[in-house]
Order: sequence, then structure tokens, then C-alpha cells
Amino acid sequence: MSEAESPVLRLRLRPPGHRVSRKAIGHWAASAGAGWLVLIAGQAVALSMVGDPPSWLSVTLVLCCVFAPLHLLVMPLWRYRVHRWEVTGEAVYTQSGWLKQEWRIAPISRIQTVDVERGPLEQLFGLSRITVTTASAAGALRISGLDHDRAVALADELTRTTQAVPGDAT
Repeated sequence: MSEAESPVLRLRLRPPGHRVSRKAIGHWAASAGAGWLVLIAGQAVALSMVGDPPSWLSVTLVLCCVFAPLHLLVMPLWRYRVHRWEVTGEAVYTQSGWLKQEWRIAPISRIQTVDVERGPLEQLFGLSRITVTTASAAGALRISGLDHDRAVALADELTRTTQAVPGDAT
């Protein structure tokens, strides 16, 4: 097969066609909210325990109280607009991030493993994430925010597809 006919060379960076589940918005907000809550509570406790607290501690608490709601309103919606995925017969396409965005393509012939994972908060929201490990120095591709049933079906589809593609994924 010549270079012009190689399936890997036909792959082009493009926006993937599928969005993640809308439930991912709530998951991302809850996850970030827990982090902000710990940070704000820690600062509030520190302020209450110090007799004469330094002014910078009060300033950081106020800043956190201002930026936390903004972050919780903007970030989940922004991530939902950015996060996309698609699987074709030739490749897995992902787009993720919110401030730092990443687009990835993994040829099917390079896939080594497909894992479905779900933490406690993801279980609460009925979500899962798929990790597609490839023979790439860039590391695995991750598709977060999928409905659990869709993630299981996608993992099954990728497993069947990779078994049908010749090659040793190295």
C-alpha cells in the first residue's frame, strides 16, 4: 500500500460529531463546587482560628466567594460546548477541555485497550468515561461525560472494531 492510500494519512483533524450527555454539566458543576467548598471552608476556619488574621487571608476568601459562583456558572456550560467525540471505522476523535482545549485522533489500528470507568459522583449522575489506550507517546484518549449505557455500548463497539482491524497496535 502506498503512502497516499494509507488509512492513517487520510485521517484529518476535525470537530467530532457527538456531544457528551447533558448530565455532564451537573457533574462538572458538582465536582468543581466540592473543590470550591473545601477551599472556602478551609479559609473560613483559618480566619476564625487566628486572633488577628492577615489581611491577605480575608482578601483571598472574598475573591473565592466571588470567583466560585462565576466558575460554577461558566465552566460546565463551556465544557459542554467543547467536549465532543466520534468513532468511525478508521479512528476515534475527541475534543476536550475548556481553557486548554485538546483535539485528538487515534487510528483504530493503534488501539490497545478500552476501559469504562465511573467514580462515585459519576455514578450518582449516571455517567461514565471511556479511556482508549493507544500505542502513542501522547497517552490515552478520554471521553468523559457519557451516559453509562452509551459508554458500555461504545466500549463494546470499539472492541469489536479493533478486533476486525489487522495490525498489532504498536
